Amino acid sequence: MKPFAFARRRPITTLLLVLGLASGSILAAEGMGVDVVPGLDKAGIGSLLRSVSSTALGSVSRIAKAAEPEKQPHHEHQKIVVTSPKVMDVTITQPYVCQIHSRRHIDVRALESGYLQEILVREGQAVKKGDLLFKIVPTLYQARLDAETAEAQLAELEYNNTRKLAEKNVVSQNEVKLLLAKLAKAQAKVKLANAELNFTNVVAPFDGIVDRLHEQLGSLISEGDVLTTLSDNSVMWVYFNMPEAAYLEYMADREQHEKGDRIELKLANDKVFPQVGKIGAIEANFNNENGNIPFRADFPNPDRLLRHGQTGTVLVSRTLKGAIVIPQRATFELLDKRYVYVVGEDHVVHQRLITVEHEKEDIFTIKSGLTETDKFVLEGVREVRDGEEVESEFQRPEEVLAHQKYHAE
Repeated sequence: MKPFAFARRRPITTLLLVLGLASGSILAAEGMGVDVVPGLDKAGIGSLLRSVSSTALGSVSRIAKAAEPEKQPHHEHQKIVVTSPKVMDVTITQPYVCQIHSRRHIDVRALESGYLQEILVREGQAVKKGDLLFKIVPTLYQARLDAETAEAQLAELEYNNTRKLAEKNVVSQNEVKLLLAKLAKAQAKVKLANAELNFTNVVAPFDGIVDRLHEQLGSLISEGDVLTTLSDNSVMWVYFNMPEAAYLEYMADREQHEKGDRIELKLANDKVFPQVGKIGAIEANFNNENGNIPFRADFPNPDRLLRHGQTGTVLVSRTLKGAIVIPQRATFELLDKRYVYVVGEDHVVHQRLITVEHEKEDIFTIKSGLTETDKFVLEGVREVRDGEEVESEFQRPEEVLAHQKYHAE
C-alpha cells in the first residue's frame, strides 16, 4: 500500500508512528551526546520524550493487536461415510385425484301429465327394482281405458255375429275380415290406454337409493318433469386422469399391470376405503389441453359407504423387482440434474450423473448411473470436492436404509 494512501486511511496510527519515530530519534541522539536543540532542558525533554515514546509504542502495539484478524476456532473435518446401492423389491404408489360416480345414476321422470297423487318413498331410501315410487292422478287415463275397452267389446260382438252369418252364407267372408280388422284395432287402442294408465305409476327400474324429491304431493306434473334421482351404488365407478407417459408404460405391459397392480381409494378423511378396485375401462381419447387420458377403476360398495359425486384419491401401487435404491440425502442437484459423489478404489471422489426412476419418501430408485458394486458418499456430501482424495468409513446399505428419515439436500 502507498504511504500517502495509508496516512489518509489511518491518521491516528500514522500520528502515533511519527511520534514514536521522533522520540526514538531524539533519545538516540541524546545517548550519543549530540546537542540537537541547544539551550533546552535536555533532562526534562528526555523524560517527556521517553514518556511519549512509551505511550506511542504501547498504543501502536494495541492498535496492531486489535487489527489482527481473530483466530477462528479449529473445526475437526467431518467424517466421510460411504455406502453402496441396495438391490431390493420396492412398492411404488402413484396417487391420482379422482371423482366417484354410481354405476347407474338416472333422473326419474314423469311419463304423463297430471297431479301428483302419492309419494311412496323417502329421500335417501333404498328401493328394489319394481317398487312403486310415485302415483299420478289417473282419472283421465282410466276413463280413456274404459272407453277403449267398451269399443273393443262392441267390435268383438260385431265380429262374432258376422262370423256366424257368414257360416250360413248370409254375408260374405270379406265382411268378416273387415270386422276382424276393426276388432284388432280396438284391442290395440285398449293396450295403448292401459299403457298410458300404467305410466301414472312411476316404479324403480333397478335397485338403488332415492335422492332428493323435486316435487311435493299435489303438484301439477308435466310430462318429462324430474321427480327424483335414483343411484345404483352397489359398484362405484371412479374416474381419474393418467398422464401420457404413465399410460404408455401401463399399455406396454398391460396384462402384468392388471394382475400385479393394487388399486386403492383414499377418501377425504385420509382413510383408505376397505375394498380393492380394478381398472374397468380406459377412455378412447386424450385431452389435448393437459395430455391426460381418463381411466376408470371399479370398486365394490357392499356397505353403500360411497355415494355419487364424492371425491378422493386413487392409489395405484405396484412392486418393482430388483430395483436399485439409494437414500435421497446422498444426492445433490445441479441445473435440474441429480448427482452423487462416487468413491473409487483409489479413494478419490468423482461426481457422477444419475437418472432417478421413481421417488418414494426418502429414497430414490435409480434408472441409470449406479450399480450395486459402486460406493458413494452418504455423510459429508457438502464436505468433499470432485477429484480429491478422502478417508472414509463404509456403512452397510441395509443399515442405512433401515434408518431413513432425511431427504436430499
